[in-house]
Parts: sequence; C-alpha cells; structure tokens
Amino acid sequence: MKQSFFERITGTISLKGRSSPADEEVIVEKKSTAPSFGGWDQAEPTEGELAVDVYQTDYVIVIQAMVAGVSLENLSVSVTREIVTIKGKRAAPVGINEENYFHQELYWGAFSRTILLPAEIETEEVEATERHGLLTLKLPKIDKSRIQTVKIKSV
Repeated sequence: MKQSFFERITGTISLKGRSSPADEEVIVEKKSTAPSFGGWDQAEPTEGELAVDVYQTDYVIVIQAMVAGVSLENLSVSVTREIVTIKGKRAAPVGINEENYFHQELYWGAFSRTILLPAEIETEEVEATERHGLLTLKLPKIDKSRIQTVKIKSV
C-alpha cells in the first residue's frame, strides 16, 4: 500500500482497512535520519503542494499563490466552472552539490494544487496575473440571479 506524504514525513503507519491493530503484526523499519535532498521517496518522485490563499468578494473569487522562481513557461492554470488547478515546476540551482548544503528547506521540482471553488465561475472571463512572484487569479462568479429574456421568432 502506498504511503501518504504525511506518513512518509513522520514515519507513521495508516490503520485504514484493518479490523484491529492487534489482529496484524506490524513491522516498522527505521529509515536513515540523514536528509534526502532528492525527495522523500527515491523510487516515486513526489509532487509538492502549492500553498494558496482563496477569498471571495460579491462578484469574484480570488486565488493567490507564491510562485517566485518559476518561469511563466513552467506554470499552467486550468479552470472549469467548479475547479482550478495550478501546476508548475521550480528549477533547482545548478552547480551546488548536495553534500555542500548545511540546511535546505526550499522546494525545488514539480508542484500542483487543485482547488474546489465555493461557487461556479465564468471560465471565459478568468484573469491571471503574476507580479513579484505572486500569482493572482480573479475568477468572476456566475450571476445566477440574472434573468435573460429570449426573443421569440415566428416561423
């Protein structure tokens, strides 16, 4: 069974699907405490999760995310009426050997985030801007109270 990101970080074990913890023998292997700068799981490359702020006004939903260090060619945003997905890749600095790091917290590599929106949006009117590393998406809400009259043609 594949471990979640949280389980890989903390070393915990999921008990989902087990009838009782006493029914099965659990073997925990202690992993090396040395940091792995290439990722938590070398066999399966992981994708980071982009941190976002989401808020709304009367007319728009706004999503903001820090994408500093990501070129616009390596950033994509896709929208439906209910879901927004932001994907990108931040290139690691070249020429620095892993053993030369004293401390490494910045995330390098692919990342994505899918956000379920609190209201339906007009996908054709979405506005995306990036300034000083801050990506801002303005998503106009659908006005469900708007009434459109239809002219009837005689045939």
